[in-house]
Amino acid sequence: MAKPLIIVESPTKIKTLKKYVGKDYNVAASAGHIRDLPVKNLGIDVEDNFKAKYVNIRDKAKVISNLKKEAKDTDAVYLAPDPDREGEAIAFHIMDILKKKGRKFHRVLIHELTKKGITEALKKTLEPDVNKYDAQQARRKLDRLVGYQISPLLWQKVQRGLSAGRVQSVAVKIICDREREIRRFEPEEYWTITADLLAQMPPEFNASLTKIDNKKAKVSNGEQAAAIVKDLESAQFIVNEIKKKTVRRNPQPPFITSKLQQDAINRLRFSAKKTMVVAQQLYEGVEIGSGGPEGLITYMRTDSTRIAPEAAEEALSLIGESYGPEYALKAPRHFKNKNKAQDAHEAIRPTSVYNTPEKLRNFLSEDQFKLYDLIWKRTIACQME
Repeated sequence: MAKPLIIVESPTKIKTLKKYVGKDYNVAASAGHIRDLPVKNLGIDVEDNFKAKYVNIRDKAKVISNLKKEAKDTDAVYLAPDPDREGEAIAFHIMDILKKKGRKFHRVLIHELTKKGITEALKKTLEPDVNKYDAQQARRKLDRLVGYQISPLLWQKVQRGLSAGRVQSVAVKIICDREREIRRFEPEEYWTITADLLAQMPPEFNASLTKIDNKKAKVSNGEQAAAIVKDLESAQFIVNEIKKKTVRRNPQPPFITSKLQQDAINRLRFSAKKTMVVAQQLYEGVEIGSGGPEGLITYMRTDSTRIAPEAAEEALSLIGESYGPEYALKAPRHFKNKNKAQDAHEAIRPTSVYNTPEKLRNFLSEDQFKLYDLIWKRTIACQME
């Protein structure tokens, strides 16, 4: 009997998977989507409940042929595209081209490309998720309905080469609305007054004018400001009250996709696209001297701040060992997700916090090291006292 076949989305994952599944499985890749709506027509029957007509992507003929060849005699196909809506659509389209009497399809959700993550995913296979597939279908159909019909209008009325879309068209409207608000804004002159003060004992400090006769200070012009400054030159300044308080600030939760992109822009000057490309490399596997590629972070497209209990416990162990028990929490800290979070995946975290940035420095490119360092530190910090 032929070996079971695992089909992943990205060819770069094949080597990592083969390292852990050994000779028990064959592994192939779809290299992304293999089917899509046709290029030359709408491909959606709006009169028949928006039924879509999918066709094989022309330049994926060789990939499809190879998948059929790899699956020729096997009775079990493990569908392991990325664990998100797009991955689910790829899984369903693979089933469409590989359907065969007696052949069983299993959906495999690999959240981290490690031995543990892959082994657990293969033990806990699922049925392909039709609801997630339908969600992707709705998004794809909206993309086509909006873009396919509005883009030609833009070519006629504005400029050829422009495109419309489900997301970008709405974003452009928001920008235009905001620009109209800016242009309608009528500027109003105001002045602020700050005094540099020095008491009998240092240090120097600044005091801002906030009230005049117990009413909010409103200084509308330079003449008014000059008059106030003149009055203050002979005034006696008194420190009326000193307040002392302790502010406790909890650490930020582990990264979700959007927060990782924001921090990478602010701290590393990475574009959002570059952040996701580098994160994909860290997720899919890097050679770190362990006999083959190893996934270093969990799946990087997520809106959940949840981390696995065992990952939190591992972080606490490392904190106690490396920084001292006084910095380690007595129990893991858990963060609440926002109401609209799907929570399908964990937050973005290292697959093992014992893979410290310094330990991996020689195995990572400069960009990989910078992003991994950011993710590792955020994960450790969220579990510190």
